[in-house]
This record gives sequence, structure tokens and C-alpha cells, in this order.
Amino acid sequence: MIRETNKHFKFDWIVIILFFILVGFGWLNILSASHTGAIIEYLNFSTPYGKQLLFILLTFGLVILLLAIDSKFYERFSSVIYIVSMLSLAGLFVFGKNVNGATSWYGIGGMTLQPSEFAKAATALAVANYVSDLNTNIKTFKNQLKTFVIIIIPALLVLLQNDTGSTIVYGAFFFVLYREGLPKVYLTIAVILFFLAILSLKFGAIASSIIAVTIIITLYFLGKKKQPLTLTLLTAVACIAISASIHFFYSNVLQPHQRDRISLWLRLENDPVKLEKMKKTFAYNLNESEKAISSGGFLGKGFMEGTRTTGKFVPEQHTDYIFSTVGEEWGFLGSALVVITFIALILRIIHLAELQKSQFSRVYGYGVAAIIFMHFLINIGMVMGLIPTIGIPLPLFSYGGSGLWAFTILIFIFVKLDSNRINEW
Repeated sequence: MIRETNKHFKFDWIVIILFFILVGFGWLNILSASHTGAIIEYLNFSTPYGKQLLFILLTFGLVILLLAIDSKFYERFSSVIYIVSMLSLAGLFVFGKNVNGATSWYGIGGMTLQPSEFAKAATALAVANYVSDLNTNIKTFKNQLKTFVIIIIPALLVLLQNDTGSTIVYGAFFFVLYREGLPKVYLTIAVILFFLAILSLKFGAIASSIIAVTIIITLYFLGKKKQPLTLTLLTAVACIAISASIHFFYSNVLQPHQRDRISLWLRLENDPVKLEKMKKTFAYNLNESEKAISSGGFLGKGFMEGTRTTGKFVPEQHTDYIFSTVGEEWGFLGSALVVITFIALILRIIHLAELQKSQFSRVYGYGVAAIIFMHFLINIGMVMGLIPTIGIPLPLFSYGGSGLWAFTILIFIFVKLDSNRINEW
């Protein structure tokens, strides 16, 4: 009787504990980055740390709700959830509120709601449902195309709202599909496109074309397994066309501020005057973030003792640049522990995904891990200057109710799905 009563409360507590560790430590850093030196009023909801505390308290109720819902609901209604989510994204073009150049929010009273955050969980459910439906064979081009459409629709809607950061996150689903048997050719193409883009922007379309064609011809003659000459020639022509199109896209499609960020990252600008102006305009946040992180040393300056954090040198530090607060106040040791905690959460979810008996649960679990990893990689890479500046929050850490609740939904749906496996034992 006791066993029967308790079986519905068996969950993977490692994921749950890691989740709340990140949320709690994130809030401490939001408090440090957003307080103004006045007396701290924890229930003052006009402050970022007060609002975030309210969001966290409401998160407990959301967690209970997600775990109380029958796990079969998420699979059965995944298509409905996806359609509703896509309609909420489309509605932004009519009812959306523009914030910092992106029309990504609904204004609800004095608060804002960002549907693109929730769309990631909806897309993960839809992909899991389609791939697992009737044992879909992802190796056939027809099924690949249908799966790509599921992913591309929200990515395109978000891109049209000028939210490039959230658009890039949808690339995480290709890692999920790769686990399910997507041919390696897609990964190869993605890597080639990335390096062609770098070469084309850094050295010009002609130079990148020559380098690419030289590599292709060399591989053709030195390779043990000869590819058809026609395929080799078509690949060379495609590389030349891609190199030229990348320059066209960079010069005519990207907005000026996007070009400047890429230019700063790749050091493309040769004019010292213009370069200095670009640094002051677009690299200020990054420069101050790097200074804050480097000033923390090994052990950091202590909680709420960071001079650059308390001095508000890093604009909007409690949002996308929250990791710079960790670097300054908690040092290399604290930063390493945060990174380790994120990696532990991601690896734990992947481990649990591999244990699932249901393909739906496995695919969804990989979707959760891939989305968290993409956010984590891009945000920390951006803050440390390793990749171009992209507006994307650090999961469970950055300020914002939409982001916190969206990742809560993403993670705890999987915790509920995984509970079926646990409760079968």
C-alpha cells in the first residue's frame, strides 16, 4: 500500500537538485548585479531581484503542475501544443511589443511575455512526437524534410521578429536528429559552411574559393576511396557559389549592427578610426565584461563586493552578461563550479535519455539537453569574447520570467516522462 502510494513521487532528484542550485545561485548574482546600494527589499517587485524572486516562487507551483499532469498528455497533445505555440509567435506581428529592436514580447499589464522561449519546448515535443510516430525512419529524405519543416517554422518566425539569438538555438535540434540516425552528410555540410563563411569573410570570396577547391581536388587524388569525378566537380562549384553568396548575405542582408559585431569578432575592419568607433559602440559591454571576469582572480572579490559589478560598468549585467558577475565576485573557482554544474545537468539528462524505453521520451530528452547546451555555449562564449555578441540568456541564471519558466517547462516535462521509467521498477 505504501509502495503504491509513493510510486508517483519517484523522480530523478539529481536533475531537480541541479536545477534549483542553478536557479538559486543565479538569483544571488542577479541580486548582486541589480541592487543599487540601498537597503535590500526582497519583496520589492519593482527591482529586478525582487521580480526574479517572485518568478522563482511561482516556479515552484509550475513544477508541481508539470509533475502532476499525466506524462501521456505531453505525447498525445504535442501537436496541439506546437500549433498553439506557432500561433503565439505569429500573433507577435500584430500584437507584439518592440523591445530593443526585437518584436518578441506580449505586453501583459506591467509585465512582458516572450513566446519564443516557450516555443523551444513546444518544438522539442513536436520533433519527438514526429520522429517516434510509427517508428519514423529519419534516414529517408521525405521524413527528414518534414522534420526540418517542424524546426524551421518557429526559427523563421523568430528570425522575422529580429531575434537572431533565439533563431540560432534551433540548430540544436540537428544534434538530436543526428542521434536518431540523421546521415553524417548534414553535419559535414554544416562544418563546411561554417569554415567557408569564416574564410570568405576573412580573406574574400576568391581566396576562400581557391582554398576550398584546392582541398577538394587534393582529397580526390589522395583519397583511398575514389568519389565520382562529377560529384567532386559539383562540390567545387558549390563551394565557389557559397563563398560568393556569403559575401552577398553579409553585405546586403545582415543589418549594420550585426555586420559590425561579426567584423569585430573576426577583426575585419582595417580603418583604425572606424574600428575604435565600433569598439565604443558595440564592444563596450564585451570589454567591460572581460575586465570584470579577469579582475575576479582565482577566488573572486566576494559576494556583492565586485567593484565593476556594483559600479554598473557592464550594462544590463543581470541579463545576458550575468556570468561576468560570477567571474568577478566568485572568481575562477566559482565560474568553474557553475560550468561544471551546467555540464553535470546536461550529461545527466543525456544519460537519462539513453535509459528511456520510449523513443518519444529519448528524443525529447536529447532535445532538452541540446537546447540547454546551445544556450550555455553561446552565452558564456559571448561573455568571454569567444564568439560574436548574440543576445541570448544563460539558462536558469539570467533575469527574466519567460526564460525561467520556459526552461522549467522544458526540464520538468522530461523529469515527468522519466518518472515512468523509474516507477516501473
